Amino acid sequence: MSEALASPTILRLPGRPAAPRPAPRAFGAWLLVVAAMVLAIVIVGGITRLTESGLSIVEWDPILGAIPPLTHAQWQAAFDGYKAIPQYKAFNQGMTLEGFQHIFFWEYLHRLIARGIGTVLLVVLAVFWWRRAIPAGYGWRAIAIFALGGLQGVVGWWMVYSGLQFRTEVSHIRLAVHLLTALLIYSYLIWTALDLFALARNPASQPARLVPLAAAAILILALQIMLGAFTAGLRAGYAFASWPKMGEEWFPAGGWNSGWSTFRNLVDNPIAVQFVHRWWAWVALVAVVAVARFARQAGNNRAAAAIVVAVIAQILLGIATLLTGVQIEVAVAHQAVATVLLGTLIWGSHALGAAETRPA
Repeated sequence: MSEALASPTILRLPGRPAAPRPAPRAFGAWLLVVAAMVLAIVIVGGITRLTESGLSIVEWDPILGAIPPLTHAQWQAAFDGYKAIPQYKAFNQGMTLEGFQHIFFWEYLHRLIARGIGTVLLVVLAVFWWRRAIPAGYGWRAIAIFALGGLQGVVGWWMVYSGLQFRTEVSHIRLAVHLLTALLIYSYLIWTALDLFALARNPASQPARLVPLAAAAILILALQIMLGAFTAGLRAGYAFASWPKMGEEWFPAGGWNSGWSTFRNLVDNPIAVQFVHRWWAWVALVAVVAVARFARQAGNNRAAAAIVVAVIAQILLGIATLLTGVQIEVAVAHQAVATVLLGTLIWGSHALGAAETRPA
């Protein structure tokens, strides 16, 4: 995908052309810039979760919230808001204002990047629309991406709100929805950019379609990422810092709550969630390597190699996360590489779909 970043388009607003002037390569490059910003926010989101910073800002103000507290009185007011929620009363009694400012920083940065993504996307779409540079058939995709971004903001507040009244942390289910929505936007940005680059190379090219093998692999990886979000939200990674066994057993005695349904155990039981997350990883490995194999047959060796490197790195980082007792640097790298792996899988899946639509 490196060729995509050589974008010739600049954001300027002269008079609007009388006729369309499609710029698929430039538009695709800007969409990749936004995808990189989504990757950044996923990384910062992981840090926010691991440092227990996500509930430090107890209000949702999409506009004025971009301005952080500037005076001591404003900082104290923000701190007093945090003191009113269950997390402070349960875990952080006696926290200093300086300690609060540390956790505030990560949540503030997370929200600031979110605002930056929305702003960049809005400006890019507005400029390309004004310049009549959005290729035919891609306007609706641009609108869909922007709408998903707005939905993600609502989902983010819905997640935070779950930890402000009765819980001492956000709902792990809402956390997973928040992460998966971000990754849906990330994937759609990359797929659309790849379609645009193909259009720039050949004006007669058709958008790639999602073939069944690729769709299955993406769903399998999405399920593994969802299990990872459950693991983080339930703090299940701390349950057993050993691999491949959980302690001395493959599945610890008493780890299954017989009073719960199977579904509830798989969603709410930290031990069961960690167990499934460990072993579903191998199903994901097989699925993404299968896509890599067929992507190579379709002629995209770089996508195939990127998938294999990313999935090996991800497996090793997952094991290291357990063995280090969820050391923050390792755990954040694990989440970051999961996102990169998804990006490479989208790349390889697009190669399969492009081969299907390519004229004989």
